[in-house]
Amino acid sequence: MLSATFPYPATKGGTQGRTFNLLKTFAQNHKITLVTQRADDVSEADIEGLSEWVSELKVFPSPAEASRSVWDKLPRQLDFWLNGTPPNVRYRYDPAIQAWLDSAIANGGFETITCEHSVNEIYVRPAWREQVRTVINVHSSLYRTCQNQLATNTSENAFRDRLYLPLLEKYERRVTQKFSRVVVTTDEDETQMRTFAPTADVQLIPNGVALETFPCRTQDPGGHALVFVGGLDYFINIDAAVFLGAKILPKLQETYPDATLTLVGSKPAPQVQALAQNPSITVTGRVPTIVEYLHKATVAVIPMRTGFGMKFKTLESMAAGVPVVASDRGLEGLVVDDGSVSLRALRANTLEENVAQISRLFADAQLRAQLSAAGRDLIETHYTWETLGQQYEQAITG
Repeated sequence: MLSATFPYPATKGGTQGRTFNLLKTFAQNHKITLVTQRADDVSEADIEGLSEWVSELKVFPSPAEASRSVWDKLPRQLDFWLNGTPPNVRYRYDPAIQAWLDSAIANGGFETITCEHSVNEIYVRPAWREQVRTVINVHSSLYRTCQNQLATNTSENAFRDRLYLPLLEKYERRVTQKFSRVVVTTDEDETQMRTFAPTADVQLIPNGVALETFPCRTQDPGGHALVFVGGLDYFINIDAAVFLGAKILPKLQETYPDATLTLVGSKPAPQVQALAQNPSITVTGRVPTIVEYLHKATVAVIPMRTGFGMKFKTLESMAAGVPVVASDRGLEGLVVDDGSVSLRALRANTLEENVAQISRLFADAQLRAQLSAAGRDLIETHYTWETLGQQYEQAITG
């Protein structure tokens, strides 16, 4: 298993959480060699803890932080144009990992190689597919994400991304066809990958929740408290948090002046920290446990305007029994309101829709109870790591 990010502890969520929770089930029946990179925040205790779950743990140093200067970025961008590998994939590349893998594959002993996130694909040589099964676990399409950011005016650099978009399409087409099997998290990504490579073996395995970490709350706190959870140094979450704190909350307070917002997540960016100047907004920074903040909230709001893939924050809020108001991007991969099932969450994409749907929940305790029960039932039925880990094991071995 190749994982550029160190997948432990699982409470880190995101890529790390998906990797570890799938690994945990798979490790019960198979010997795993995990190749990963150690960031500055990885402790010796973390390494020891992860070692207990795998047969062999190969830890390499993480690359130095990518420079943001024009002159340092230029070679990476030129490499993208000439060789087709995106800068965010190239800068994590470590020749020492490549040398270790080349030797390990040449010596045999492995049945399968998995790339836990698409950035790891750079290490897998196309010829290996003839020797072993190769699986890429795509957390979200780079092409679709870039395309959506341009469409919603949320791109950090629109000029650059317009140039990158056709390159990303070509890159993902090539990568999709390189592997024995492609695993995706949502039906939208499944459709995209099948478009890129009609003959590829594509399998949908969504994200999940550890139910013991996100127990369903026992009572509705009432009130007018909103919560948003996510890494607050990630521009996709920054955009959502600022939209929520600077636009949605003030409009909502015209009717509910006591409405509050808690932004829960590590490393809040300056734009997020500035929101705390509003006395109705609390920015927590990293917290020991997310679920207690979810349990205190009247509504979890997930107004993502960009970013593809299934959102952990949505799944975890539902698992905790918190009524959810979310955008199309926040609800990607979930069936919540199409009429074929009981209502599980409320959808809102515009400022006006968010204010209306949140207000609806503030005023209707019965609706909050309905969404709480239906959301928790959805997670218990379809999105536990135990079930998804078994599916991933079948994808890897079948």
